[in-house]
Amino acid sequence: MRPTLSTIYLTLLAALLCQLLPWSGVALTIRPDFVLLVLLYWLLRAPHLCNIGTAWFAGLVIDLATGGLFGQAALAYALTAFFALSYQRRLTLFNIWQQAAYVFALLVFNQLTLLILKMFAGGESPGWGYFYPCISGIMLWLAVILTRLGIQGHTDQD
Repeated sequence: MRPTLSTIYLTLLAALLCQLLPWSGVALTIRPDFVLLVLLYWLLRAPHLCNIGTAWFAGLVIDLATGGLFGQAALAYALTAFFALSYQRRLTLFNIWQQAAYVFALLVFNQLTLLILKMFAGGESPGWGYFYPCISGIMLWLAVILTRLGIQGHTDQD
């Protein structure tokens, strides 16, 4: 099945709804960035339909929805999308675990970008717990990939 624009936008809307659920306690601390994960999925699977502009717009929507500094998530998403698309063609040659390592690096890069922007805006250092969403995000990514909904890459049996 070939992805369509409506499929991409519906999955981004579902991810936004998951992002805006009333999380609290530990769940809020480890909540993955659902919108970024869906963006990375579509950036790597269908770069002709989902691009850096889509990532930038999704970041603006996240900024508006969460009340963050306007443009902060947009910049982080756009930079992450740029690096995701830089290696998109080579990523299909990787096995599942190499793809997961690359996505984990993208998640960490996004968190670092947001952290630097927050520090420039006068925020305090949040500590290592700030990177817990990267760990939960890669676990969610692997769950999607291992159910074969993911990007088709080489397996170790190839």
